[in-house]
Amino acid sequence: MIRVEKLQKAYPAKKGSPPVQAVDNISFNVSQGELMGLLGSNGAGKTTTIKMLCGLIKPDFGSIYIDGLDLLKQRTPALSNISAVLEGNRNIYWRLTAKENLEFFAGLRGLEPRGMEAEIDYFLELFGLTEKINVEARKLSRGMQQKLAIAVALISKSKVVLLDEPTLGLDVQASYEIRQLLKKIVQEQERTIILTTHDMNVVQDTCERAIIINDGRIVADDRIENLLKLFKVKIYKIIVQGSLTSAQKSRLVEIDAVQEMEKFPNETAINVLLEKSETLYDVIDILRADSSLIKSIDQEQNNFERVFLEILERG
Repeated sequence: MIRVEKLQKAYPAKKGSPPVQAVDNISFNVSQGELMGLLGSNGAGKTTTIKMLCGLIKPDFGSIYIDGLDLLKQRTPALSNISAVLEGNRNIYWRLTAKENLEFFAGLRGLEPRGMEAEIDYFLELFGLTEKINVEARKLSRGMQQKLAIAVALISKSKVVLLDEPTLGLDVQASYEIRQLLKKIVQEQERTIILTTHDMNVVQDTCERAIIINDGRIVADDRIENLLKLFKVKIYKIIVQGSLTSAQKSRLVEIDAVQEMEKFPNETAINVLLEKSETLYDVIDILRADSSLIKSIDQEQNNFERVFLEILERG
């Protein structure tokens, strides 16, 4: 559905400085019905990439194909296959109701609103907006505004939907609801969705695959489950009653596998990375030497946030 080949984009810098290479020769494909995360730290190049896919920024070099159409040479038909929600919920009109927004944006795409009534009702019900059908968008909650923004992007029947931070600023419940809706849309309608986010929980829960960009280049491109396996490590959290002695702290610091020691009012937490099982015995011996009482030993679960940081740190 999307094919990107050797994409490059540089921005002019201050006088006397070389241009800033925002996107540096990246290539990737996205299949129909795939929900993919495009990730990277601030300034990595992901937003520039998204805006080039939307036709908002022209690349310096490279090609973009949307459903086989060359975006640079067949701009209008190619862009008819794409809709986007950029910068949160700014693609809706505040003084139009939820239904009026869907009617208006359907009309902008050349769809007759009267012939779209069933489709509009479907999206209002899908996103839980039926009871707010005649409420102006500015009076909706932040979560409902975000849902309406996504519904507006979907009403065009475009094959590709680009979502920039779709859960930004939402509470836990609203974020969860949107994540479930995105998965349902991909499964039922075979839409292709690319989302950018800084929330790694959203990626782990929603996406099948992730592309991670750093300094304008792709540093990882794989299924989420494979990336989790790649950086699967055994991290144990040992909770000790009270404080550690100075001697214990000194000896623990000398063990490379001890990643962190945190002091709480009535206990101390020690995080240990176990690449060798003997390390755990070494730590326990240090604690036993001064009769420290171990309250619990628990294995920390691997998560995509840790994977993301590992990939950026290792390059």
